[in-house]
Amino acid sequence: MSSYSHPRAHEWTRPLAQGVVGLLIFEALTGLANYLLPFSVANQVMVLLHTAAGFVLVIPYVAYQWRHWRIYRSLRTTHVSLTGYLAMAMVLLLIISGLVLTAQALFATRISRAWDVVHLLSTAGLLGSLVPHVATLFRRASNAADGTELKPASRAFARRAGIVGFAPLLLVPAIVLLHKPVELNNELPADYSYVFGKDRPFAPSLARTASGGAYDSRSLSGSASCGNGGCHVEVYREWEASAHRYAAMDPAFQKVQELMGEQNGPESTRYCGGCHDPISLFSGTKNIFAGDLTNLAGYQEGVSCISCHAIRETDTKGNAAFVMTQPGRYMFEYSDTVGAPRLIRDFLIRAYPRYHVATLEHKLFKSPEFCAGCHKQFIDEEINKVGWVQLQNQYDNWRTGRWNHPGDAKTTIECRECHMPLQESKDPARGDDLDYNRKPSDGKHRSHRFLGANQWIPTILKLPGAEEHVRLTEQWLRGEITVPEIADKWRDGGAVPVALRAPEVARRGEKVTVEASLRNNKVGHDYPTGPLDIIQSWVELEVTDQDGRVVFESGMRDSANFIEPGSFMLKAEPVDQNGNVIDRHNLWEMVGVRYRRAIFPGYSDKQEFTFSYPGHAKELHVRARLLYRKADQFLLNFLFGAKSGMTAPITVMSEDSKVIRVAGDD
Repeated sequence: MSSYSHPRAHEWTRPLAQGVVGLLIFEALTGLANYLLPFSVANQVMVLLHTAAGFVLVIPYVAYQWRHWRIYRSLRTTHVSLTGYLAMAMVLLLIISGLVLTAQALFATRISRAWDVVHLLSTAGLLGSLVPHVATLFRRASNAADGTELKPASRAFARRAGIVGFAPLLLVPAIVLLHKPVELNNELPADYSYVFGKDRPFAPSLARTASGGAYDSRSLSGSASCGNGGCHVEVYREWEASAHRYAAMDPAFQKVQELMGEQNGPESTRYCGGCHDPISLFSGTKNIFAGDLTNLAGYQEGVSCISCHAIRETDTKGNAAFVMTQPGRYMFEYSDTVGAPRLIRDFLIRAYPRYHVATLEHKLFKSPEFCAGCHKQFIDEEINKVGWVQLQNQYDNWRTGRWNHPGDAKTTIECRECHMPLQESKDPARGDDLDYNRKPSDGKHRSHRFLGANQWIPTILKLPGAEEHVRLTEQWLRGEITVPEIADKWRDGGAVPVALRAPEVARRGEKVTVEASLRNNKVGHDYPTGPLDIIQSWVELEVTDQDGRVVFESGMRDSANFIEPGSFMLKAEPVDQNGNVIDRHNLWEMVGVRYRRAIFPGYSDKQEFTFSYPGHAKELHVRARLLYRKADQFLLNFLFGAKSGMTAPITVMSEDSKVIRVAGDD
């Protein structure tokens, strides 16, 4: 019971009123902290306490507000009552929007921007109405004639409401101290070799970290959490079978890396690590042969979600010329425990997403210059001991090719528009207001399959979704996948169609010449591209008579899967300083090329084939097929042994056929 006899003084001392106002103070303090203070464990704790206190507030507030309104509704309308009604409306908005946001953070994939704005604006509205409302009442209590009761009652109210509002803040440091975050080891091993200098710990790769030092492998891995949290499920499944994912576990990469380390020292493999295995590189694994040159996280994830999204700066000179950051993680983000830890992790990321978005979503990776960091490669004197030589270079092929029109987005086709076509999506990051032909929320995300030209490794490694990925890759190679958003500026037809030119009639006693021409129709860079000492694309030509008997053939494979010499082939033959062919992917010895044949974007190439035919032929059926395989048989036999039976699958890129009528002597 209140000791005050004055009815208004009695109202000041009601615990329900003190508790409600105290909780509103606490909610305002923690809510504003979430917007104004930097990302930290303390702020995350306040998000949780803010949510919990909001639930606690609902019933007491409704009870208090109902009673308060019944008592004062009959009084004349003044600025005090108006601010009171406005404050009541703001609190109701806060409760409704808070409940909606909490439900979205618990059960949806993201909170609504509109509801978040409503919650923020209603907070401002509450402060703007409740503060003058309460301040006026305090002033009246202090100035009242019977202030002997009202003044101490109002002060008691302020004191007790303040205790309710501020005391729970003591839970924040207590919970922070109880929380035991994962301690990262951002130190290079004690025996780390600085053969390229202390200031270049990851050389000869050009990759750097923002700190200049190591990053714990856990800080760049954990891609599964992007999928198992229910947010980026579709994106994660696309990435699982992609070349980015298996960049380090590729068995050919592992073998070549081992050979390079044995020949030039394990430190030399850092050259490859920036693009193929950044997790192992930045954690200091590529050091000595005391263990594997690729750690488990690097092997499993290759170019992980974080190691791509955490890049903050790139240089178009290539060789992994980028700067990697180490984003802070939310509470329990490193935990694999199913249950409360994962629930808290996912809730925090969704309810408090600003840091997550600010650190992992940025404009840079929407640009071709971002891709150039790895999709451009060279060898220099530090590697081959001779001098600089260009290797694969998709970026400059594109930059100087037919698809790039600087300053005109509507006629330019960029890397992501081709290799990351839009997919119907439920992903919370769907939509993009930076694309001229998209909307902020168009219900689509960009595919993270990064479809390219490797239709082999996903099945070798038995990756999840490998069959689907390979099927799509083969369709991509043939140019059969449509991309509606760029259809008006992309060519129709195959990616690299082959076309035959042949005479309609061949006369007996004369040799026949046919021509196979190739056109780089859709590829945004050279075709083929990538390491051309490995990749093979060639024309298989077969001529048969009307009964199916072979008259002439070129580009055939023998029983050991070797392509016959003299075939029309698109490839490169790099050489070392002694003129020996680089045929083991030993690019660290390369100083130049003795032969290179590829087709620049929008350009064509052709080859003539001349043959004789038997006199009995009445018709000649000519068929040309452009074939592609990711790895030549010599390299596979060298890496894995001829008895392994390993061979790269072959995709028919395109084909054409003609029929030549044979005429007798006149």
